[in-house]
Amino acid sequence: MSTARLNDRLAARQPLVLGLFRIVLGLLFTSEGAATVFGLLDRPASPVGEWPFWYAGVIELVAGALVLVGALTRGAAFLASGIMAFAYFTEHQKDGLFPLQNGGLAPALFCWGFLLLVFFGPGALSLAGRERRPGTVPGAPRRVRGRVS
Repeated sequence: MSTARLNDRLAARQPLVLGLFRIVLGLLFTSEGAATVFGLLDRPASPVGEWPFWYAGVIELVAGALVLVGALTRGAAFLASGIMAFAYFTEHQKDGLFPLQNGGLAPALFCWGFLLLVFFGPGALSLAGRERRPGTVPGAPRRVRGRVS
């Protein structure tokens, strides 16, 4: 198979793979938030209102769920990326420069994964994608009974 043909086949599947990436990332982030807020998965719950851990858990839970289903993906991913950058620089960086030294591998990967979604959007299999009819251009005016809205 030629390189051009392989590139075409892979490019045709980009929205689906991006959507699957978003779903997995959102599920993992939601589970982090649920573990922090509710004490699931053998992790003790953070006391309600404890700064910054409980608040970060709530943001992880809500932003992760929004990313998981593909609703308000770019905004939720931007918030999630920011909170992971905050976590990395305030909690991990003091123990060393590199993520393998300071235990900050998960926040670093989450931060960059969510930043990717900010720029590339939700991909396929999202609630946002269900709002448009196939073949329409995002952001284009819609026709409603003969008039443009």
